[in-house]
Amino acid sequence: MNNEMHLKFSARSENESFARVSVAAFVAQMDPTMDELTEIKTVVSEAVTNAIIHGYGENGDGMVYIDCYLHDGAVEIDIRDEGVGMENVEQARQPLYTSKPELERSGMGFTIMENFMDEVEVSSAPGHGTTVKMKKFFKKSETLCN
Repeated sequence: MNNEMHLKFSARSENESFARVSVAAFVAQMDPTMDELTEIKTVVSEAVTNAIIHGYGENGDGMVYIDCYLHDGAVEIDIRDEGVGMENVEQARQPLYTSKPELERSGMGFTIMENFMDEVEVSSAPGHGTTVKMKKFFKKSETLCN
């Protein structure tokens, strides 16, 4: 790994914007296009919001962890919670599926992540939280971390 960053913050909805801006600022050294940067900010928002709303629920007692790695013209972003976890990851990844319909959630978070990133891996277990690992390769051939 050529460069890495690690964040830990309270699972509160007001911290979602902090997470997206922090990751975007870190990734900026790769000189991404505006579209790439917007996509990264969007997937961070989706994953962090999922961790807060679905991982910890209304009480918000818990932490969200973000690990970012820049190397070989790509960014790897791991977003993890230690919340309730999921029994059926494949069901959660289906477009329009939401475990919180009462909150008027769109159920498109994982679909957005899959469309904007080159690789998305989700692992989860009931009572042990969820980890979303995403990777994006930048279009520009020359980056600062090559």
